[in-house]
Amino acid sequence: MSKPARTVSWIAQLVSAVILGQTLFFKFSGAEESVALFETLGAEPWGRYGTGAAEAVAVVLLLLPRTAALGALLGVGLMVGAIGSHLTKLGIEWHGDGGLLFGLAVTTLVASLVVLWLRRGQLPLIGARLARA
Repeated sequence: MSKPARTVSWIAQLVSAVILGQTLFFKFSGAEESVALFETLGAEPWGRYGTGAAEAVAVVLLLLPRTAALGALLGVGLMVGAIGSHLTKLGIEWHGDGGLLFGLAVTTLVASLVVLWLRRGQLPLIGARLARA
């Protein structure tokens, strides 16, 4: 990977990790907003805990160069789920946040996709084939 590509990847990795990481406190502490969100989805409390655990794993994977592609893949999956939830049950604006949660999910999805593309060659099993693309 070229130095500019590595720099872009690290910026995108940090953006994804910071956004995912800052939500962990709310999910694991049982913050009122987080509980209400997962109640609306019919997934309280295990959906909240499971999502929080998966996000914590994604953060760690994103911050380690050898596993950043896997972290990005996990981040993409989580954000597709989050965006799908916003578009179906939650709405783009959640409890008067002006669409902040939705916007953060879209930002994280885009950043994770950038990392996934730039580090696609690091994916287990299929990375070598994708690196040639």
